[in-house]
Amino acid sequence: MKIILIGYRCTGKTSVGKKISERLGIPFYDTDELIQSYAGKSIGEIVDEEGWDAFRAEERATIKKLPSLTDAVIAAGGGAIMDAENREALQRNGLCIWLTADVRTIVERMKNDRASTAQRPPLSDGDLERETAEILAVRELVYQQLADCTVDTSGKGIDAVADEVCNVLARRNIDGNAHNPYAT
Repeated sequence: MKIILIGYRCTGKTSVGKKISERLGIPFYDTDELIQSYAGKSIGEIVDEEGWDAFRAEERATIKKLPSLTDAVIAAGGGAIMDAENREALQRNGLCIWLTADVRTIVERMKNDRASTAQRPPLSDGDLERETAEILAVRELVYQQLADCTVDTSGKGIDAVADEVCNVLARRNIDGNAHNPYAT
């Protein structure tokens, strides 16, 4: 089973995904990291040199490769869900868990993340808080429609969110192997 974490930037997809992967004893993949590895460039460099359309094309190609992976935890890029092909592939290939956070939390996390600029180039020329609120307003319905369940990460640490996700998985009888100490 693939556990696919969806959500806006800085909602914890990568940090929580790595923790869940470790707890379940299955591999972790971050689509943004895979894209950078394939391209040999940061997301910021791809966007600066080739534009957002080129990045989104790389993202679509990366997500199409997900079926070839065995059981895994996958962190999908925040905007990946805006592409119909990506939504279909993500939904078909695993359980989608939407990690949410309020705008203030997201902006604070972006400001505190040293890698944020290279990993997460601005999506507009506007104020970061306004940009985040506007983009979330557009994406929230899509995240909601794609999500099999939702976990709010606001005010919570990585371990607490990973606990919640693992408990959701245990309630759904997902995994079932000896590596899942949360299955009850």
